[in-house]
Amino acid sequence: MKRKPKLSFWQIWNLSFGFLGVQIGYSLQNSNTSSIFESLGADVSHLSYFWLAAPVAGMVIQPIIGMFSDGTWTRLGRRIPYILWGAIISTIALLLMPNCPVLLAFAPLAMGAFILLFMDLSFNVTMQPFRALVADMLDDSQKTTGYVVQTFLINLGAVIGAFLPLVMTWFGVSDEAVPGQVSRHIAYSYYAGGVILLLTVLVTAFKTREYPPKEFAEYNGLLYDGHSGENSSAAKAPARKSFLQLIMTMPPVMVRLGVTQFFSWAALFMMWTYLKPAITGVVTDGAGQILSDGATQTWVGVLNGIYPIPACIAALFLGKIAARYGNKPVYAVCLLFGALGFAGLYLLHNQYALMIPMVGIGIAWAGILAMPYSILSRAADAANMGAYMGIFNFTITIPQIFMGLTGGVIVKHLFGSDASLMLLLAGVSMLLAAVSVAFVKDRENTSVA
Repeated sequence: MKRKPKLSFWQIWNLSFGFLGVQIGYSLQNSNTSSIFESLGADVSHLSYFWLAAPVAGMVIQPIIGMFSDGTWTRLGRRIPYILWGAIISTIALLLMPNCPVLLAFAPLAMGAFILLFMDLSFNVTMQPFRALVADMLDDSQKTTGYVVQTFLINLGAVIGAFLPLVMTWFGVSDEAVPGQVSRHIAYSYYAGGVILLLTVLVTAFKTREYPPKEFAEYNGLLYDGHSGENSSAAKAPARKSFLQLIMTMPPVMVRLGVTQFFSWAALFMMWTYLKPAITGVVTDGAGQILSDGATQTWVGVLNGIYPIPACIAALFLGKIAARYGNKPVYAVCLLFGALGFAGLYLLHNQYALMIPMVGIGIAWAGILAMPYSILSRAADAANMGAYMGIFNFTITIPQIFMGLTGGVIVKHLFGSDASLMLLLAGVSMLLAAVSVAFVKDRENTSVA
């Protein structure tokens, strides 16, 4: 079996550069969805139901896109066509979202829910192939580096997306929260995010040359029964398994990672859904005054832009630290930082003090985005990498669907509509995730990138 060529840093960078734009879109969604739906008349106990759109879309779309991209061989490549078309649709969705009250004036909530689902479907079409693209293109010795670079770009995108509304206010755009309307600073942020998403994906699409079928088979020790050729769109890919066969033969580590993923992503879902209502009417400024609703929403965007910053910094060191100590210990410690961060969000009320817990959550976020994929990419077979990455997305979507269905009941009937207690519950969930890492078995790589 031939070894894949070592890629330069900038080649690895270009593989995931489009993910920067996708994450800007996700960050805008994570920071502003609850506020948008509240302004359109949604009750706090119903917010988790609207957030179901994202995990449901991911659960359905990612395995499908993964399986199709495993067998797609075109002039543009194997994964790039899905990334490119998904980005075009994602841009359209971002442009439409702030205009849902105009598009369907008599039922803006219904239109908002529809566009949110449309947006999440397109995000998932764009995002899913990026995970498999890194595994396709990189040798085992560079995979952790590839996912760490991807993690850095994801978090950089999250910072940009979270801070875009604040930047808009610096340019004089109003942040006034008018009932029944999406505020202008949020709308303009969505427009800018859509343009950036498309431009970054175009960089990946035109700067990345995927391996043609025969070359890919040689690098992965696979049998190849077609005709090679960089420009051959009719070449046959290596034989693939059916979806049922994939489920039956998936690596055992995927199941064990799924437990860790369940607790960690449930915690993140609770933060994204309930952070704004949890601190509204409670968080104070430097002088001890309660922030207004509009200022609170802007500050939620700032907080959501804080945790990706330490995640970016942590990502710079994760590869080296994991090469020395192993993926599992690094993964567990990252999650422990996250548990402490959620406890801090519950205990602190000053708007500036709330930035401190976001450091811990950012370190956890870096581990969540890099370590599971590095572990899985060395256990899954290359011919079906896209499908396995899609199936692995179940471990992200199922906990979010679970919390989406139960979160409203928990916050209303168990916590008396006190959304701050959901942040405490998130801390417990993240702690359980850290403990569960002990049961994951990783095939450690012996080479250092």
